[in-house]
Amino acid sequence: MTTLYLDLETYCDRPIQHGTHAYAEQAEIIIAAWALGDMPVEVEDITANGSSQLSYILGFAAEDIDRVVIHNSAFDRTVLRHAWRINLPVEKIEDTMVIAMQHSLPGGLEKLCDIFNIPVDQAKSKEGKRLIQLFCKPRPKRQKIRRATRETHPEEWAKFIEYARLDIEAMRAVYKKLPRWNSELPTERRLWELDQKINDRGVAVDTELAEAAVRAVERERGVLTERAQELTAGEVSSATKRDELLRFILAAHDMVLPDLRASTIEKLLKDATDLSDDLRELLTVRLRASTASVAKYKALLRSVSSDGRLRGMLQFCGAGRTGRWAGRLMQLQNLPRPAIADLRDEALAAAIELAIIAMKADALDLTGLPVMEAASAAIRGTIVAAIRMLLAVADLSNIEGRMLAWLAGETWKLKAFADYDRGKGSDLYKVTAGRMLGKPPEEITKLERQEIGKVTELAMGYEGGVGAFITFATAFGIDLDDLARRARPNLSSSVLGEASAIWDWTKKKRRTTYGLEKETWIVIEAIKRTWRQAHEATQQLWKDLDKAARRAIDTGGKTFTAGPHLRVRRDGAWLRIILPSGRSLCYPSPKITDKGEISYMGVHQYTRKWTRIKTYGGKLVENVTQAAARDVLAEGMLLAEEHGFRVVLSVHDELLTEVPVGSNLNDEVLAEIMATNPSWATGLPLAAAGFTSDRYKKEG
Repeated sequence: MTTLYLDLETYCDRPIQHGTHAYAEQAEIIIAAWALGDMPVEVEDITANGSSQLSYILGFAAEDIDRVVIHNSAFDRTVLRHAWRINLPVEKIEDTMVIAMQHSLPGGLEKLCDIFNIPVDQAKSKEGKRLIQLFCKPRPKRQKIRRATRETHPEEWAKFIEYARLDIEAMRAVYKKLPRWNSELPTERRLWELDQKINDRGVAVDTELAEAAVRAVERERGVLTERAQELTAGEVSSATKRDELLRFILAAHDMVLPDLRASTIEKLLKDATDLSDDLRELLTVRLRASTASVAKYKALLRSVSSDGRLRGMLQFCGAGRTGRWAGRLMQLQNLPRPAIADLRDEALAAAIELAIIAMKADALDLTGLPVMEAASAAIRGTIVAAIRMLLAVADLSNIEGRMLAWLAGETWKLKAFADYDRGKGSDLYKVTAGRMLGKPPEEITKLERQEIGKVTELAMGYEGGVGAFITFATAFGIDLDDLARRARPNLSSSVLGEASAIWDWTKKKRRTTYGLEKETWIVIEAIKRTWRQAHEATQQLWKDLDKAARRAIDTGGKTFTAGPHLRVRRDGAWLRIILPSGRSLCYPSPKITDKGEISYMGVHQYTRKWTRIKTYGGKLVENVTQAAARDVLAEGMLLAEEHGFRVVLSVHDELLTEVPVGSNLNDEVLAEIMATNPSWATGLPLAAAGFTSDRYKKEG
């Protein structure tokens, strides 16, 4: 088998941060480095030769190449298509960055060399980064020479050639050491190839709306800045200046605020009765000024291709070990839930439609809608259908909750999901709230469903407690003290007694109570305990997976089971949890710490550094549940494409597809496809629903 290793160095006036596809439209290849198998690396100076042996190989001798290995192939493949009109077949590519991320390793080549102990001259690596800065982008405007070349910097150019050679050697060494458990699975291979097609396809965007939203927000910020200056006699230059505002509030109103987060201000405005009118207005101005960010609109405008489509928005296996997609550029994966004042459901949807029309007419301020909230709520609307097409969108219903119940074998819950899907029972959040409060599901109010049912389900499934409940409740804007007052009369007195004893123990041990009032903390603890009593199989899965991981770490090469669907084993320096789909969750260098904790090497969630991370049964269950839910979405994505849907995006558990106007393909057909059980998921209750429209929106 003939293997070609390939790496390109490019120059472009456009920053790479604008996205691969927008960048590649204007990029030129300046150095091509490549090697056939284990032969010496060839480095071609394209700026000197004007032609390339590599272009001949790729263009005319491609049939002789069985495999092309590239690190971050989406970049090189896209640049080749634009710069040399060469379409490198995705089917022949193996991407070392993607293979690494499929196995919970970082994507950076230098970091992979560190992990695999591949000798890399750090001085040369650092020098290489400097040379990329020098030759691959325009120099600062103050510089007389705006572009560095082989003629202007001949010594540095020679070093740059050598750097390109070292990159190929490093990639070749990494490729030979990477694990293959997931990358060689046929389904995962098909899925990555589809992912590349989706990123190349892109999605149509409404640039007119994005430009109008930026104008509307900046106009409103000007108004709010002027009002903040008036209310502070010029001592605060802008409502977005946190430190200035905190100092002014302390000096002028004798009030110490811990921060100026939206949740802090909202609680203060709601609870404080002694605020002066000026301070109340100033805090409201701050809240409004911080509501909308134009960053996503600006990212769209920077990154859109010349044909009006936004490409490269997804990173395959980019969201850690679960294998979920990560968002890029516009970052649709972390959009806030749409909110305008106190509007809900149909009224909110109508307000967003009005806001979009008004913004495009530069008349949002005439609608009476709060400008910042409306602009923030309309972000999804920038994703639109192409001409003569519609967007068919569908979302898997509570897939994590269903998957967790299935993995654990929580039979009553699986039945509740199945009954609801057949129209014979209440939805799961009402069922859960009813169990918490000792009431029939049909008597659960909409507020109880949200505050007790939904928040508890989201917070407790992975061994969460009071802290997890607070996190999710805060995200939904729930007043915990008010919730506790209303929920307490419906909770079991015995469970409340147990929770009270736990409060006393927590205070004695000086553990955190998160600043909650005693009665509020006790009610949340009681909700947690009630939920756990109803979920014996789920609790058992936490314990079983923790135990299986420990046994596997101690006994390499042997497989242990956890629950009805999971297998755990250690192979060499890797702990693997094998999912029902056959895909593995990988935990490099596992060990049990001196304190008896499970740990492994991984990328820290906040520092982004490669370090030792501790875990436990509940966290492992969270990993496998989210990963298995991803596998369901992935199977649906492949099936939808086979049925003629043009998948353009996935956002969490939702698929966005393009369908021709007048086609029999719509959201109902898409939902049916997504709710089709994979062969490995017998007995898993699935449901999906969505909409067909010319513009993306949030349903429900």
